[in-house]
Amino acid sequence: MHPYFSLAGRTALVTGGTRGIGRMIAQGLLEAGARVYICARDAAACEQTASELSAYGECHGLPANLASEEGARALAAELAERLEGLDILVNNAGTTWGAPLESYPASGWEKVMQLNVTAVFSCIQQLLPLLRKAGTAASPARVINIGSVAGLTSFGEQAYAYGPSKAALHQLSRMLARELVSQHINVNVIAPGRFPSKMTRHIVNDPEALAEDNAHIPMKRWGREEEMAALAISLASTAGAYMTGNIIPIDGGFHL
Repeated sequence: MHPYFSLAGRTALVTGGTRGIGRMIAQGLLEAGARVYICARDAAACEQTASELSAYGECHGLPANLASEEGARALAAELAERLEGLDILVNNAGTTWGAPLESYPASGWEKVMQLNVTAVFSCIQQLLPLLRKAGTAASPARVINIGSVAGLTSFGEQAYAYGPSKAALHQLSRMLARELVSQHINVNVIAPGRFPSKMTRHIVNDPEALAEDNAHIPMKRWGREEEMAALAISLASTAGAYMTGNIIPIDGGFHL
């Protein structure tokens, strides 16, 4: 690997790293030379995925429930016992909820906002000491938040809380980027369009729905795993050292 993109000697945490976009990014960071911790609520899934990803490098699974501030605190405490510093934090864990407007439940709205916005804030807040220890002027620590083109467009698909939650995450990221830059911590957002994941498998499994979905994408296809991984590697490596506060769509032109 070209040294501009090497992550050798660096340590990363990927939340929601057992499947979908989180797993894509975790594998990419491993292939670039990083030591990677993945977390998710399901302890068995963490263990299994970490074992599978260990084929690409040093990977560890940490079960964590980020639906509460206590969960973020516990995760940070666990990492503090294992690490001197955290070079890369990828906040990928998230959820959605779909229902007709008239019957959209407040509980669904609250669940989406909690995991997609509040939990990300809590993770960054609790992991700041480790990020500060890792970041330097020459090589800042990196926070990569996973937003969505749903936070940039009005294409909502009856997931009324999802787009607003991602728009809130985008703005939170910009605020934190401005505040943390002096502490040698960069904060950027990847805003994916369509990629294979649990959240989108109902479309993948329906050829008509997939064809209709592709019709809305200028490139007429979904994103590939290696494309997501490559963007995350870029933000985490020398290529992203002078970037902060950016919202980067990776969506085949859908946001246009």
